[in-house]
Amino acid sequence: MKAFATFIILTTISLNIMAQQKIVQTAGRNQLGEFAPEFAHLNDDILFGEVWSRNDLLSLRDRSLVTITSLISQGITDSSLKYHLLSAKNNGITRTEAAEIITHIAFYAGWPKAWAAFNLAKEVWSEDVKGDDAKAAFQREMIFPIGEPNTAYAKYFKGNSYLAQISDSQIPFFNVTFEPGCRNNWHTHHATKGGGQMLVGVAGRGWYQEEGKPAQEILPGTVIHIPANVKHWHGAAKDSWFAHLAFEIPGENTSNEWQEAVSDEEYDKIK
Repeated sequence: MKAFATFIILTTISLNIMAQQKIVQTAGRNQLGEFAPEFAHLNDDILFGEVWSRNDLLSLRDRSLVTITSLISQGITDSSLKYHLLSAKNNGITRTEAAEIITHIAFYAGWPKAWAAFNLAKEVWSEDVKGDDAKAAFQREMIFPIGEPNTAYAKYFKGNSYLAQISDSQIPFFNVTFEPGCRNNWHTHHATKGGGQMLVGVAGRGWYQEEGKPAQEILPGTVIHIPANVKHWHGAAKDSWFAHLAFEIPGENTSNEWQEAVSDEEYDKIK
């Protein structure tokens, strides 16, 4: 009975606190105070000070959801929508939920309005694309699978990479995916005749560098021809996932020699 009474007291305190969560807004007075003082008052004191502050009746999260839905439906995709998207994020709406909300709105409000809203939402939730969400988002950018963690060669990579065999006959080749900042060690594809490797950019942005030469940017569609017996490395840009197809060129007496890691100092010099 005491436990139940304590629960009732704590619940009442929580509800009272929620009811007292007043929203303070000054945008109206800051931007329109001298030009339209009454509008500024209605915006700051009534809309936000009273309506938005009634969060004991409808949570801030739900009010954000209703508001961004209304704005997108009207085709309003200016700074006011960005402000309310930021508020929605602060009020607990996740990146995944925002994407689903706008996708749902698209079927009722129109595809172009959703596209415009997505451009702003990507900015607002850009830092939230991490871990599994970032990996899933990157997978949607390309037709080849990311594959499994590249554990067999992990000791030759700085950061996490993934490997998917695309073909195991005629010309065997793999899709290699790098998390942001991941790169392989310096290495050399040896051969007495023929040999070497070819890379084809698939998605994201990465780098290829031969010893003694500047790094080359790799984008989707970029083809890199790596001669045999040339020391080199390749991997992702600091701020981007990256994937390339890797083709081993047939040759005589071929072998692969893994060498030292690409130091942070070397890597950080690349712009």
